[in-house]
Amino acid sequence: MDRTDTSLSWTPFGEDHLPALTGLAEACLAADGGLPLFARPPLLRARLLQGRTLGAWHDGHLVAAVGVGADRRPVTATGLVHPDWRGRGLGGRLLGWAGEQAGREDLLVTTETWSAGGDALFAARGFARTFVEWVLRHDLAALPEVAAPDGVRTEPVTWEAGPELFEAYHRSFADRPGFSLPDADEWLGELREDDEYRPDLSLLARDPDGRAVGFVNVIGTWIDQVGVVPEWRKRRVGAYLVVRALRSLAADGTREAWLCVNDDNPAAALYRRLGFADAGRRARYLLRAS
Repeated sequence: MDRTDTSLSWTPFGEDHLPALTGLAEACLAADGGLPLFARPPLLRARLLQGRTLGAWHDGHLVAAVGVGADRRPVTATGLVHPDWRGRGLGGRLLGWAGEQAGREDLLVTTETWSAGGDALFAARGFARTFVEWVLRHDLAALPEVAAPDGVRTEPVTWEAGPELFEAYHRSFADRPGFSLPDADEWLGELREDDEYRPDLSLLARDPDGRAVGFVNVIGTWIDQVGVVPEWRKRRVGAYLVVRALRSLAADGTREAWLCVNDDNPAAALYRRLGFADAGRRARYLLRAS
């Protein structure tokens, strides 16, 4: 049943409405938690300022919005409903409109700020949750301690060691289900081109023979990736790399650090033991075309 407020105005939105989109994203993050980067212009543009848009306005305020990108398969969509306007059918209307835009194609919905109500709506509409990730935050006023693993030394990442960094990444993640090996030059190139990548705070771990056995990549205030090759797991290498990165961020004046971890990744327990706290979730939902 459509219980949307008749005082709402439903219109497309664009770049000029970025401040209104930011306010809507911030309100949802404050209520639900999730990926804080979602309220920043680059990710807002990528998720909501897609090819087709629809927003609900009330007294000049944006209270719901959805963007649909039809230039890839599956068709992708991202939507938001202000916490004060939930339970009135707005989410269902946004989802129905996104489905109309997808037509006979599969529809993938991304949520960077997860809520139980949204999850129930997706399930009721026949969507399958294909991915869910915890967003974790660490207050750097309290730093953990982990002793250096026996026989391991660490060093900051340099571009000269780029091939070794990529090899450590490959060996660390190759045994994960669904892992797809990217091109080495492209993977390293993305790091080089990221203005927030911190090679000075990122680390390579080496064994006594000098071989790279683990790594941590730091982007901005985020622990972006942590990997340990199979033969060196369960020797505190990952924990030590994370703690070294946290301490470097704190020494650099950062007050909080962040990371994301898959819902079923055993490393989540390690991160929580190191002082990371839950700060919301993000997810993906897929509706197969009939």
